[in-house]
Amino acid sequence: MKAETNIKINIKRAILIILLILTFFQIFRFSNQNGEKSSGISRKITTAVTKNVKKIQELDKNKQEEVLGTIEKVIRKLAHFSIYMVVGILMMLLMNTYEIKKLDRIAISLITGIIYASSDEIHQLFIPGRSAMITDVMIDTLGVLVGCFWVFLGTVLKNTLKQSKSI
Repeated sequence: MKAETNIKINIKRAILIILLILTFFQIFRFSNQNGEKSSGISRKITTAVTKNVKKIQELDKNKQEEVLGTIEKVIRKLAHFSIYMVVGILMMLLMNTYEIKKLDRIAISLITGIIYASSDEIHQLFIPGRSAMITDVMIDTLGVLVGCFWVFLGTVLKNTLKQSKSI
């Protein structure tokens, strides 16, 4: 029975590691886009999100461009936050497969996220039209932390439900 459990845990770990590597690879691909391509994609998303917002569409071109620029920045920061929240979720799920303290699970997940976010920003220094921003590392870190929190909360709820069913 123990060998069967170990196999299940190892399969779960392998799947989580693969998903984590794929997520890191996708982050790398986004960061590897030059400034023009990255901005172009952000602008397409911003345009799609705002195309049916009448108040924005009725603005004169200069004011509309200013509003779209602000919304584009928010979308870019939300993208940072979201993808790193996935990193936090995957890291915490992976850490939950090990018999280590809860705080250590969070710490390892957070440190991994900070290291990758920092290396990602350094990578962008070498891409034309891109730059490194400490605020992006902070947003990424917050995303990892929120991802960790969701998994932690889910684990607490799952354990609470298990205990209430056994009573």
